[in-house]
Amino acid sequence: MNILSVQSWVAYGHVGNASAMFPLQRLGAEVWAVNTVQFSNHTGYGGWTGDVYTGAQVGRLIDGIEARGALGRCDAVLSGYMGDQGIGHAILDAVARTKRASPGCVYCCDPVIGDDDTDVYVRAGIPELIRDQALPAADIATPNVFELRLLTGLPTGTRAEVKRAVTALHAMGPRIVLVTSVETAETPAGSMDMVCSEAGAMHVLRTPRLDLRINGAGDAIAALFLFHRLNLGSAAAAMGQAGSSIHGVLQRTHDAGSRELLIVAAQEEFVAPSRRFTPLPC
Repeated sequence: MNILSVQSWVAYGHVGNASAMFPLQRLGAEVWAVNTVQFSNHTGYGGWTGDVYTGAQVGRLIDGIEARGALGRCDAVLSGYMGDQGIGHAILDAVARTKRASPGCVYCCDPVIGDDDTDVYVRAGIPELIRDQALPAADIATPNVFELRLLTGLPTGTRAEVKRAVTALHAMGPRIVLVTSVETAETPAGSMDMVCSEAGAMHVLRTPRLDLRINGAGDAIAALFLFHRLNLGSAAAAMGQAGSSIHGVLQRTHDAGSRELLIVAAQEEFVAPSRRFTPLPC
């Protein structure tokens, strides 16, 4: 499996490509990583150094990959944090070029915009670009519940409301949707849900909620879900595998008191999760 992953990069810690790349490699995928930014660490620390690349720089890297004849062997494009609108346009151009070269290629858009505890943290224009251009081009979308509300303009306080919002997101383009960090009136205290939807069927995956504030888990979930959906052919099965794996990594991270995901130390969770959770129809 060959995956072109266009996301942010940090030298220290695990977010963006630094969160998504190794799990994919551990599962056996070849990852062609193109970085949209290069930072010393994720911005949650409040201070960082580094640079945001331009759309032209990202495009030149895609040019080089294309010159090797590689795009025709690409199974999926994965995008995350875009940095600015120029990078967003470069990603969409890369998707179009890759799909022309490899018609069966799947585009997974992780619409990184914000979260409930941070609100919107991307640059102006990025939410609109994702809503109006990236999602219509996407086969798979993996928003968190905050991003689902923002993109659809719909509430998500109950399971029924989440399902309506997911249906609205499908109407924007993606045929497969995974929503993370879902807490509704039906979610028990101490639990956290994920919801996936494909071909008219929705499933929920419930895992224990951990007292943990960590960056990069969503990037890893999107990558794992994409890999397992391609490998297993089912969004529900992919959610079960990805959710079980990331819970194991988060549990190890929590137990160690680490501020960064233990992507490397807990790598066996990607191959054989220590605890498995089963999706149920919803």
